[in-house]
Parts: sequence; structure tokens; C-alpha cells
Amino acid sequence: MAGAFVVIHAAAAPVINIGSMFDYLGSDRSTILKQIRNTGDSTAFVKVSVSEIVYGESGETEERPLDTQGLSAGGGVGLIASPMRLIVPAGGVQATRLLFRGERDVERHYRVRFIPVLPDAGDEFALEEGERQKYQEGLRAGVSVLTGYGAITIVRPAESRFDTRIEQTAERFSVRNFGNSTIVLDGLMQCDAVQKECAAPMVRHVRPGGDIEFDKQAGPVVIFNLVEGNKQSAITIK
Repeated sequence: MAGAFVVIHAAAAPVINIGSMFDYLGSDRSTILKQIRNTGDSTAFVKVSVSEIVYGESGETEERPLDTQGLSAGGGVGLIASPMRLIVPAGGVQATRLLFRGERDVERHYRVRFIPVLPDAGDEFALEEGERQKYQEGLRAGVSVLTGYGAITIVRPAESRFDTRIEQTAERFSVRNFGNSTIVLDGLMQCDAVQKECAAPMVRHVRPGGDIEFDKQAGPVVIFNLVEGNKQSAITIK
């Protein structure tokens, strides 16, 4: 989910850290506070953008920009980031609040991008011309890149229902989500029979109506934590 967003120089540069790449807005919550840390040695000017991820019948995805002005005025359905511009000093931290507005009849997924930029004349960072030029000149001491990150926010429906079923055959097993909210297979690993040697752990998400299948022959034991909202269950499949 990381992406490079052109420009600058390595002598002095911001380096942002957005924490978790997945955030979950439970049925009992309407906001999330997302902290952005700057571990670099230069101030970070960060723009925040939100788009909705829409899934097609065959699993393909499309991202649709949101009408932020309409949402801010109280109309429509979607996720708002406030503020959408952050100035994070070197070694410092700032936060933006993610607020969902509208009816929560079904689960919705959003991609929230945090993009460090060079402040420009007339943008919403409101730097004076001299400050802006001084900042840009300070960054252009050598070749570098400003790196942005995208996190996924999953907004659960108002009435979340979990119904996870594990089905097995001699060769394969599957985890099927018959509920109306995404489940998480956390720390998913294939191990030997005594669980002393295991593959690197993975995190897999299964959306409502979806499933994930595994070949049992690839490893004698598969273990993971099944996360259904606030509930976690340790699962071992042999």
C-alpha cells in the first residue's frame, strides 16, 4: 500500500508513519483518531484524501472519490477526514479524525491516503512565500523521495452479525463468511505437526459473502486467530 510521490532530497526530509494499515469502525463508534508521526528531520506537510472502495461481482475493485463538501454539510454517506491538511514537525505527531456520516445499512470500505507534499503557493497550508521557498530549498540538497501511505478503514454496519464456518475435505479446508461484516484471520501460519517450525505469519481479511481456501497438503497444521469484531478465537486445523 505504500507509494512514492515524487521529489526531494535526502539531506533533510520528512518520514511519516501512519501506524496500522487497517482500522475498524465498530458498530458502537462513529469516529477514529488516526495519528501521524514524523520520524524524519524536516517538517512534513501532509494531505489526506479518502475514497470509497467498491467491489464488483467477481471481486474487482474500483475507488470512488467522495463528495467531501457534501458530507461536511451533512448530506450523503461516507467517511470524512478532519483536518485534511496536517503540518507535522520533525520528531512530532499530529492527528486527523475519521468520521463516518450517513446510514450504516451495509459494511463499507475506504482507502485513506496520507501524502507528504511540497507546500505550494495558494494551497491550504497557508505558508508565506518566504517560508515556502526556504522550506523547498532546504529539501533540495540532494535527490530524495516523499513517500505516501494508504490505510484501509472498514466501517461495520450498525447491526453487525458474524457467522463464520470452517469446512474441510481430505485435501482442502475453507473459511467462509456468512455474516454481514468482515472477519480477520490474524497470525495465519502453516506449521509442522508439533508447531515448532512455521511459515511467516500472514493477515487475511474475508469480506461478507466471501471465502478463503487452503491446501492442507502444504502443511500438517494451520493456525490462526479468528477475529470477529471484538471477539477472538484461536483456531487450529489439522
